[in-house]
Amino acid sequence: MKKKKDVILENIKLLTAGAKGVAIGKTEEGKTVLVSGGIPGDVVNVRVKKSKSNYIEGEAKEIVEKSPFRVEPKCIHFGTCGGCKWQNMSYEKQLDFKQQEVYNNIKRIGGIDDFETVPILGAEEQYFYRNKMEFSFSNARWLTQYEISSEENYGSRDALGFHIPGMWSKILDLKECWLQEDPSNAIRLAVRNFGVENSLDFFDVREQKGFLRTLMMRQNSKGEWMVLFQLYREEKANRAKLFDYLLEQFPQIKTLVYAINPKQNDSIYDLNVNTYFGEGFLMEEMDGLKFKIGTKSFFQTNYKQALELYRKTLEFADLKGDEIVYDLYTGTGTIAQYVARNAKHVIGIESVQEAIDAAIEHAELNGLTNTTFYCGDMKNVFNDEFMENHPKADVLITDPPRDGMHQKVVEQILKLAPEKVVYVSCNSATQARDIALMKDHYTLVKILPVDMFPQTHHVENIALLVKK
Repeated sequence: MKKKKDVILENIKLLTAGAKGVAIGKTEEGKTVLVSGGIPGDVVNVRVKKSKSNYIEGEAKEIVEKSPFRVEPKCIHFGTCGGCKWQNMSYEKQLDFKQQEVYNNIKRIGGIDDFETVPILGAEEQYFYRNKMEFSFSNARWLTQYEISSEENYGSRDALGFHIPGMWSKILDLKECWLQEDPSNAIRLAVRNFGVENSLDFFDVREQKGFLRTLMMRQNSKGEWMVLFQLYREEKANRAKLFDYLLEQFPQIKTLVYAINPKQNDSIYDLNVNTYFGEGFLMEEMDGLKFKIGTKSFFQTNYKQALELYRKTLEFADLKGDEIVYDLYTGTGTIAQYVARNAKHVIGIESVQEAIDAAIEHAELNGLTNTTFYCGDMKNVFNDEFMENHPKADVLITDPPRDGMHQKVVEQILKLAPEKVVYVSCNSATQARDIALMKDHYTLVKILPVDMFPQTHHVENIALLVKK
């Protein structure tokens, strides 16, 4: 069968940044071109991947003229692993595009023109900002095109790293990663090398067999580390040998835990986690509040920016001390507890029972007696009966997942009619959609984008709405 010839669009000027990190250009005829692998300001030749009636998707095959915003990526794996897609763009320009995206979404999707845009809150640390990273083992390391065409023997095919985008069975063997501070790289490389040298079986995702499956590392702001292994099967002697080696080499590890996972997926939430060393959790502190972080706990992965996000959320709420506050999608209750010290009472709602259990435990740990937490699907729990049996909210905080709020939840907020709504979002497009449903009853006063994930296109946004 004859291979289809590539279609190349030449000299496409990339004008701005689009959703999900692509750059946007135009053909001479004015058709929109969404380009991966380029940044705004580049002039590129584009290999067409998909052509629709009103736009074209493609990838930058050749950079004809470099953007003035281009910088040299720090990571040797840039362009291969699929993460940190904006590492080749100056951080100042990343912030500009993130701010513009949020502003455009509120105007275009939300249909609102008159609001204050507070300058984006950039991150002090643009690298090594994540406190949690997860890696996968594989006995079929991803090979470069050069390695495939070469006749050289590149040794072991064992790998420990990230999945190659679009290739679920291939793992990039990471030599370095700029997302988590030391000793993250050293621990990962030590685990990989120990496994290879001691002939431990790395996981075979196609055959669903092997010994070493996944590695998760988490640290707190005190420099204490948790290491979690998922093992496909139990090999007690090899497990003890590996774990003892790590504990001897890295005194920063305060707890080491593991789970046996023979399932078809890597989800840990339905697995029993065993503690090999330490307490099985880490403690974290945020402005005097203590949080117990376990293997299944959700906690913001950028500690310093999360703290800034919570401070700004409290600032937007502008609590005087006598308010009833509702916190929707409360998770483990971090925002609820952060604002509780300035409120009369906080009511948190969340769909995950483990998260609610953690929220209650944290409230007790912090001596907070003015918080109440409920578990259930938001659109089912937050209903007329709930509102009849609870005091009216003066302020409502909502921090939903990427999909935003269900329409029924928005309708209940409008019925509840709190004086203020503080809407925290990781997806300004769905946030703008929800705000549009509220704009007849609420005035959007201001927004504040917050950069939680430098070198990526992701951005959080806080919006303050006041009842008309």
